[in-house]
Amino acid sequence: MSLDPRVRHMALMEQSRFTMRRQPEEDFGDWQDRARDRLTALLGLPMERAEEENFRIEWTKQGEHGCTEIRFLFASEPGVDTVCHLLLPENAPEKKLPLVICLQGHSKGMHISLGRSIYEGDEEKITGGDRDFARQIAARGHAALAIEQRGFGERGGTPEGPACLHPALQALLLGHTLIGERCWDISRAIDTVTAHFPMIDPRCIAVMGNSGGGTAAIYAAALDTRIAAAMPSCAFCGFAASIGVRRHCACNYIPGIIREFDMGDLAGLIAPRPLIVVNGQDDAIFPLHSALEQMEIARTYYQEAGAPQNIDHVIGPEGHRFYAALAWPAFDRLTGWRQGENE
Repeated sequence: MSLDPRVRHMALMEQSRFTMRRQPEEDFGDWQDRARDRLTALLGLPMERAEEENFRIEWTKQGEHGCTEIRFLFASEPGVDTVCHLLLPENAPEKKLPLVICLQGHSKGMHISLGRSIYEGDEEKITGGDRDFARQIAARGHAALAIEQRGFGERGGTPEGPACLHPALQALLLGHTLIGERCWDISRAIDTVTAHFPMIDPRCIAVMGNSGGGTAAIYAAALDTRIAAAMPSCAFCGFAASIGVRRHCACNYIPGIIREFDMGDLAGLIAPRPLIVVNGQDDAIFPLHSALEQMEIARTYYQEAGAPQNIDHVIGPEGHRFYAALAWPAFDRLTGWRQGENE
């Protein structure tokens, strides 16, 4: 006798056929168009655009780390403002700058990306897991965009941490998903940055993040082809082996997705654009054995796209964290942006 519904749920997940997986005879471009349309629908997109962008810069100042920091807001949908911090490196060259969008995972807010400790425990997050993404990016000579994600920090979070559960469930009532809403904000941020900051090179926009930020990075890059490269960290893993077998935040869950896609298939929607996947050897949340299986699926897609050189797997020696010293060289190698190939 089995009374626990999770037993049946896991059995069904293990039997998933991933009906949107590309068939050998299907044209790759046709598959991407069909699969991207289906993923868009599963995420509850598109959403309603705001009639007025309502872009406004709140302040500009010289940052603590030798860069110019600009705080701005814009309306990503009616009645919803998105807040961002743009970091521009000091003594930037005359050529246009590559932009890396950085997304925090389940933390107390985007101030972690900025390397700014506000609450107790922030410093450990920053220094113990290389999570000061924006500060790293600006130090490398690129522009960095920190976006406060829905449910985090100023957008519904608390000093104790994120508060995703209620907005995620509200989104489901409306036929949306919280991860879809976050992807919508990312795409609207690209609209805003390219419209108002002429120093940004629209051909060289990347997205990165760790954990929940890595999840948003994967989905955003799969949906928005203006994103030229993606570097998700500690998020790339089979659905059943991660969010299926153990309880994760509600923002990870998309109704019905495991019947149609697994994570490797989402990577196929990013191909042939550079994809640097980062995992931890001992990450119990997103186990490496499943990440390796999904990477084999992803590599097959990149082979079919004619770009096997554009995907790399960085495996850090510890657990659930970003590995800056290992990941950035792979990013440089696959994008070429550090060497000025964006000129």
